[in-house]
Amino acid sequence: MKKLLPTSTAGSLPKPSWLAQPETLWSPWKLEGDELTHGKQDALRLSLQDQLQSGVNIISDGEQTRQHFVTTFIEHLNGVDFENRKTVRIRNRYDASVPTVVGPVSRQKSVFVEDAKFLRQQTNQPIKWALPGPMTMIDTLYDDHYKSREKLAWEFAKILNQEAKELEAAGVDIIQFDEPAFNVFFEDVNDWGIRCLERAIEGLQCETAVHICYGYGIKANTDWKKTLGSEWRQYEDVFPKLQKSNIDIISLECHNSHVPIELLELIRGKKVMVGAIDVATNSIETPEEVAATLRKALEYVDADKLYPCTNCGMTPLPREVASAKLKALSAGAEIIRQELTAD
Repeated sequence: MKKLLPTSTAGSLPKPSWLAQPETLWSPWKLEGDELTHGKQDALRLSLQDQLQSGVNIISDGEQTRQHFVTTFIEHLNGVDFENRKTVRIRNRYDASVPTVVGPVSRQKSVFVEDAKFLRQQTNQPIKWALPGPMTMIDTLYDDHYKSREKLAWEFAKILNQEAKELEAAGVDIIQFDEPAFNVFFEDVNDWGIRCLERAIEGLQCETAVHICYGYGIKANTDWKKTLGSEWRQYEDVFPKLQKSNIDIISLECHNSHVPIELLELIRGKKVMVGAIDVATNSIETPEEVAATLRKALEYVDADKLYPCTNCGMTPLPREVASAKLKALSAGAEIIRQELTAD
């Protein structure tokens, strides 16, 4: 990315009310068949326009064509039974009814490539595409076949690598893997999780990112955050190995979190998507608040490696709130650009 401090979103953006229920995760579609296909494309165009008008530099699909950042990918795979559901504990935080792995997992065809081609046709801006990471995928399923979190994760890593290579060929500039589970299962992350992620990016020439955060602004997550104390040092457990990994960019939550900003020193040398927008509140940040977060980050991240971003996805937020937050992100980044170029 040639632009100084290129802005982006971490992932999802609110969907139009005619496509899905607003401010709701896993909301069912309101359309069917060809109407749904065209509706998703219309929503993707609207999301693109909103990002452009808000001054976002690295464009995403806003996850307009998927119900959920993990399960929409999984439902296209063989070996997973969505009728046979079990209740599991997601990231040791809340219960959810999830599909069951009943046989070997495999991918019949690409999942998001046609959507990525469509987005690529709509803009000349750099585009980023998010995929679920292997560890977060296994945490969103009941495994009745492999009986091993690690074995299943490695199978998913191979499948994700196939998808990622096709997304790269479709013109995606950055492929991001969402791994909120990295903030929970620290031993697994260091034992095999990061190696598994590296398998997912094997052979890619485009930039790669991993998004680690404390989750959407939903009650289960905000309640969990209240138990974390005055300092959230979870990143400390995985940053040293991530710094040595082949991942290009690390995306994380900073604004209104209790993350000690000096932890960024542990990933010195990596590009960092610094979350400067709180997705757990409807309050709109001021550009100066965004700039303040970025100034702190610049003590530990070189300016040419800092990518201002949102803390997490914004699906649960009202559309007008999300748009205003994106405008604040862009305005705050511009303040810092002016300061850096004035020196």
